[in-house]
Amino acid sequence: MGSLETPTTENNGSTAPSATSNGGDQKPPVSANGAPPSSTFVMAQESEASKKRKASMLPLEVGTRVMCRWRDGKYHPVKVIERRKMHCGGPNDYEYYVHYTEFNRRLDEWVKLEQLDLDSVETVVDEKVEDKVTSLKMTRHQKRKIDETHVEGHEELDAASLREHEEFTKVKNIATIELGRYEIETWYFSPFPPEYNDCLKLYFCEFCLNFMKRKEQLQRHMRKCDLKHPPGDEIYRSGTLSMFEVDGKKNKVYGQNLCYLAKLFLDHKTLYYDVDLFLFYVLCECDDRGCHMVGYFSKEKHSEESYNLACILTLPPYQRKGYGKFLIAFSYELSKKEGKVGTPERPLSDLGLLSYRGYWTRVLLDILKKHKGNISIKELSDMTAIKAEDILTTLQSLELIQYRKGQHVICADPKVLDRHLKAAGRGGLEVDVSKLIWTPYKEQG
Repeated sequence: MGSLETPTTENNGSTAPSATSNGGDQKPPVSANGAPPSSTFVMAQESEASKKRKASMLPLEVGTRVMCRWRDGKYHPVKVIERRKMHCGGPNDYEYYVHYTEFNRRLDEWVKLEQLDLDSVETVVDEKVEDKVTSLKMTRHQKRKIDETHVEGHEELDAASLREHEEFTKVKNIATIELGRYEIETWYFSPFPPEYNDCLKLYFCEFCLNFMKRKEQLQRHMRKCDLKHPPGDEIYRSGTLSMFEVDGKKNKVYGQNLCYLAKLFLDHKTLYYDVDLFLFYVLCECDDRGCHMVGYFSKEKHSEESYNLACILTLPPYQRKGYGKFLIAFSYELSKKEGKVGTPERPLSDLGLLSYRGYWTRVLLDILKKHKGNISIKELSDMTAIKAEDILTTLQSLELIQYRKGQHVICADPKVLDRHLKAAGRGGLEVDVSKLIWTPYKEQG
């Protein structure tokens, strides 16, 4: 009894009839002695066909979707964003810059061919990349980002600008940085000056934030650098935590370097080269070696939209320690000192939005739980310096507000409040207002 024939696979992946077919009747092949071929021979044919099929795919085109082995050892779906030829290799030896479609862009990375499962290759070039950004097709993900941007009332990133941003920043230019005692993997593209285009790693002075290409340059710089803390005024110290206010006009180079650094970890941050209009509040952990930056937020000196925060970042080594919540709380304490209500500039990053929602929820629920009797949104705004619109959307998301007889009514059942407070998690580090020594900014002269 003869074995079944395995169909031959052509380069395009379709199956073709065997050369032994005659008038549509296919006969099993036989060996020279008339016996059917062995299973080893059939497997060898399969293996050879598979190799040819895979070879015909290479190099993979930009836009290809395939499964890729990630650092957890498992395979995840990715999309090829860019490719580059390897220095010492054959015509098809490329590295591929991939986006893990299940995860945020911060995890995009260069991978080698052996990390990709070529048997899982889907449609090649499902989204043709043109030379001109305006001809790019938008993915659903991009459209959703645009919709969210418009919902938030932020018009800086319109559809064309967002497409241009996605194209221009699609590949990380700096892979890692050294800052103080940490080596940190970067998340996103940052537009460093052209002379740094060939650097995969940069070395930052953790006090003045000057950056260099080589470790030896940093070591020479550190022997000369007199700074042991950010330039500017220390306006808060509690235990080992300090906050410094840095005027972008007085410390222009520091402000610009801080923006370059921050862009490595913020996706849709607009990089302002004109830092004169901003104040930077840099949070530090202090020890006998100096004050080491853990994060910062910036704000405009004069904002017509009542923005009390433009950008916020906690550096990756210091995340999940409550510093992000501390920075948000600090921005509202400054607003209280100014006698104003405030709101963060839109659009917020994904992590920023989560942090703000958590902060607004905890602050408002704490007040509602302790307050006896009725309280209005205006009163909550006056007590917290949180903008009325942010209070309204937060309470609506928690289903704690109803619209009755032409006005919003807060419905604060104690059990519901407890449940929401538990879900909101811990509040993080608290700002000791008694340790804040600060005068609101006024234009000099």
